[in-house]
Amino acid sequence: MLFGSISYLNLLPFQVFLKRYISNNASQMTFRYKRAVPSQINKALKRREVNAAFISSVESAKCKCTDLGIVADKKVYSVLLLEGENEIDPASATSNQLARVLDLQGKVLIGDAALKHYLNGGEGIDLAEAWHEETGLPFVFARLCYNKHETAILKLAHTFAQTKVKIPQYILKKEAKKRGITPNQLTWYLSHIRYKMDNKSKKSLKLFLNKSRRL
Repeated sequence: MLFGSISYLNLLPFQVFLKRYISNNASQMTFRYKRAVPSQINKALKRREVNAAFISSVESAKCKCTDLGIVADKKVYSVLLLEGENEIDPASATSNQLARVLDLQGKVLIGDAALKHYLNGGEGIDLAEAWHEETGLPFVFARLCYNKHETAILKLAHTFAQTKVKIPQYILKKEAKKRGITPNQLTWYLSHIRYKMDNKSKKSLKLFLNKSRRL
């Protein structure tokens, strides 16, 4: 199985889980990885260059998907709109579209760069918070989708949803240092993200996709 991998911090718990899961199921399956930014992983799944990946919500409507996503109930801190002229983030798809749906003007900044901007005291509109203020709903930034190995992917998704992942301190320190933040800041950030999509998440995703189509 070829798995699309995005190295943003918001997927760190899943990446830690996946390594353990693979080692426990090594006799049943072989995993390989293709690493890229979200917009590239979207294309890779569509071209069947990868078999499964968390892809941008806006690109997920025509895909086979699990009930795992990257969900923020209010603020997400890593998807910001900065003051200035309109400028998309080329690494993104959903966040760029979310700014359009909300009819907000400015520069879209996502991922670790956006988080560090916020932690350093930078200004910006949190797009997940803006969506919540308009709809009262959480926002789904990505979904775990697949084009092959359905049984294995659904089993993996179910297992992750039932697992409380504890990230080892050495990994927290390593990932935090790599991004110029502290382990405590990293843990604080992850506390604002969840992965199991509930009914409100699904309602929100449907609303976002409908609004996107109308644009």
